[in-house]
Amino acid sequence: MATIANQFGMQEALQQLGLKDINEGTSTGNSWFSNGEIIESFSPVDGQLIGKVKATTKADYEKVMESAAEAFKTFRVMPAPQRGEIVRQFGQKLREKKEALGKLVSYEMGKSLQEGLGEVQEMIDICDFAVGLSRQLHGFTMHSERPGHRMYEQYHSLGIVGIISAFNFPVAVWSWNTALAWIAGDVCVWKPSEKTPLCGVACQNIIAEVLKENNLPEGISCLINGDYKVGEWMTNDVRVPLISATGSTRMGKIVAQTVAGRLGKSLLELGGNNAIIVTPDADVKMTVIGAVFGAVGTAGQRCTSTRRLIIHESIYDKVKEAIVSAYGQLKIGNPLDQNNHVGPLIDKGAVEAYNHALKKVVEQGGKIIVEGGVLSGEGYESGCYVKPAIAEAEGHFEIVQHETFAPVLYLLKYSGEVDNAIEIQNGVAQGLSSAIMTNNLREAEKFLSVAGSDCGIANVNIGTSGAEIGGAFGGEKETGGGRESGSDAWKVYMRRQTNTINYTTNLPLAQGIKFDL
Repeated sequence: MATIANQFGMQEALQQLGLKDINEGTSTGNSWFSNGEIIESFSPVDGQLIGKVKATTKADYEKVMESAAEAFKTFRVMPAPQRGEIVRQFGQKLREKKEALGKLVSYEMGKSLQEGLGEVQEMIDICDFAVGLSRQLHGFTMHSERPGHRMYEQYHSLGIVGIISAFNFPVAVWSWNTALAWIAGDVCVWKPSEKTPLCGVACQNIIAEVLKENNLPEGISCLINGDYKVGEWMTNDVRVPLISATGSTRMGKIVAQTVAGRLGKSLLELGGNNAIIVTPDADVKMTVIGAVFGAVGTAGQRCTSTRRLIIHESIYDKVKEAIVSAYGQLKIGNPLDQNNHVGPLIDKGAVEAYNHALKKVVEQGGKIIVEGGVLSGEGYESGCYVKPAIAEAEGHFEIVQHETFAPVLYLLKYSGEVDNAIEIQNGVAQGLSSAIMTNNLREAEKFLSVAGSDCGIANVNIGTSGAEIGGAFGGEKETGGGRESGSDAWKVYMRRQTNTINYTTNLPLAQGIKFDL
């Protein structure tokens, strides 16, 4: 184990999470097996090998699906509050292992330790939310037009839920799906990102403990590992009625077309190109805090990261000066060291995308006002550390229209009324998160109105990044239209059924149709 890992207790964390030098990457609960190639997980923090995971073969996958289908027969008839008790116990295990799992998230993915711990807290929070929901999976009753008839709607378990998650939130997004799917009576098959496979194995180890302690059947929680081909097995599989996929818009379009081709359901959480509008009535201090964390948190690798800052011309220079000054205070380095604000990008491919964006914005007429660049030397041996950069640009620039998964912030200027800023904000293909900084009630309400933000998330006087699990999370347009986590997102994981009961001795037909024999 590398010096950094030893210094921050990673060896102990890996042991607590049941991780080994070589880990089986396929699981149906308590059973582990894999016959595929080795996936090596290198930390972007120091470039060191953390561990290895065996990939899932097609034969392994078939074994998983058989186990999941069999487990569903038992799990779906378990009363929902009892399923909620299983989720409660899982949440308790997460509390006990929060520090260890948070460290692993930070070390394998590269986000700050505080963000890693926060991600595990999200898992705990969604478990608490799901436990309450397990007693509230209610439908509706309605009056029938036919005498002596009663009508109502109810929700039933859907079946096997396939989950494909991304590297940037290697554990939280899985838990958003599984906690709700489990209380709904579904069983889950999860393919984590091949860039963060150890986080997936660690989570499966934790839920496996709960399943074993409750004598529950294999297959309620399953894990598979591998590249995009393994994900394709699920998206093409008619035995999986719902695919929940998080990742790029390009990936999401492929998943959507494939799943729709077999008339399955897909829940998509895809790209974001998020903006904060800064009006003349904004609190500049609050703006700086929200914008800087939104732009550099997780090294700009959140789907909700702030990509664009749309500033009114009357305060443009003031806000620009404050943002540039704040960037001068950022500390870049080992994310396990809580004195640092910014950790590494996930890999060299992300670094290339970052460099490409900075080159393109200049070529298209922009101006770099906070220089970027790749860091080297002691502490930056992995080659994945970059400087958060700021560029002045125009909203129509092609590079500004695209999502760059890196800490690159574009400053855009607007004039006139807030409607002009909203038009700039909405003028991209993505529609995930948005925010406005203003103390003007009319501007805030316009932003939240039907003529305002076209995003799935619209905030006032907070940034674009970060979301509480109580609200439904997701976006519109090329973000995919999916909704996860809070509110009534549980309905996605269930099938809806309308029931009509006739308690008379007559059989009247709807719409007054006569059919006498």
